[in-house]
Amino acid sequence: MKYFFLVLQKYAQFSGRSRRSEYWYFALFSTIISLILKYAGTAAGSPYIDTIYSLAVLIPSIAVGVRRMHDVGKSGWFILIPIYNLILACTDGQPGDNEYGPDPKGREGFGAMDYQKPFDIDPTT
Repeated sequence: MKYFFLVLQKYAQFSGRSRRSEYWYFALFSTIISLILKYAGTAAGSPYIDTIYSLAVLIPSIAVGVRRMHDVGKSGWFILIPIYNLILACTDGQPGDNEYGPDPKGREGFGAMDYQKPFDIDPTT
């Protein structure tokens, strides 16, 4: 739930980067809340309460998507490309800083956490 509230705190912040967990937990909890409101609204005779919620979280949804595209090193406009944006949303972010900001995981440099050089090999010989 903390990622859901984190996205809402950054309501219309389109700059910076968002981790995969932030993006996907927001999508999960937003879908769950929307389904609960749909069924509760239908039962209570107010079928549009889920639509009001969806409109309220529209801007944060777009903003977290744009920040997710930034994390993989792409422009926020890539969110408009149907299948490719899903692939990018599932891809791990670029290690280290990129043009959109610092790494949200705190890694440094290209592949810092993914690759470690062996210490017993001397490249000068």
